[in-house]
Amino acid sequence: MEFCDEKSMISQRFRGFLPVVIDVETGGFNCQTDAVLEIAATFLRMDDSGQLEPDDTVSYNVEPFEGANLEPAALEFTGIDPHNPLRQAQKEVTVMGELMKRIRQQVKASGCTRAVLVGHNAHFDLGFVLAAIERSSIKRNPFHPFSVMDTASLSGLAYGHTVLARACQLADIDFDNNEAHSAAYDALKTAELFCQIVNRWQQLGGWRWS
Repeated sequence: MEFCDEKSMISQRFRGFLPVVIDVETGGFNCQTDAVLEIAATFLRMDDSGQLEPDDTVSYNVEPFEGANLEPAALEFTGIDPHNPLRQAQKEVTVMGELMKRIRQQVKASGCTRAVLVGHNAHFDLGFVLAAIERSSIKRNPFHPFSVMDTASLSGLAYGHTVLARACQLADIDFDNNEAHSAAYDALKTAELFCQIVNRWQQLGGWRWS
């Protein structure tokens, strides 16, 4: 086959959607009431042979929105102290405005029509992202409102395991449990896992460029 340029290739691969890997660390499980404390996005690109690979990662520490719930068990699990000034956290409205603008720019640059969220248990992340977008009154949401690409499901199919750390082990991707539950680290590892599954599926003949 003759490869198109990278921009054309990635816009063809996922029916015009640009996959963007998102991870959120939160103050609980309820996206309507619980705080977003960290959010990270890993962008993806294609090399000149059509292989998907992680590109830049951006991450933010986020101030709990006014009236946000913070579950002690969730904070113990993530190890995040929301009130630690060393976090240099920014207001949620600032973070979401900047991040959504960055994603819209990536969508346009890639020749895609919109973004689709990739995550490990992706509907959890999408719920928090959509709730934060609504609280921030962002009108131009780049993400598909309900479609996602879930690496928990994909790794269950590909490797027989749905936990991120174990799936990475089975995929021969380095994973440091001491770094886990940082949004930036988990987004990058999720991106590496997603790319490996997509590329392997192509190598096995499950995808053909038109």
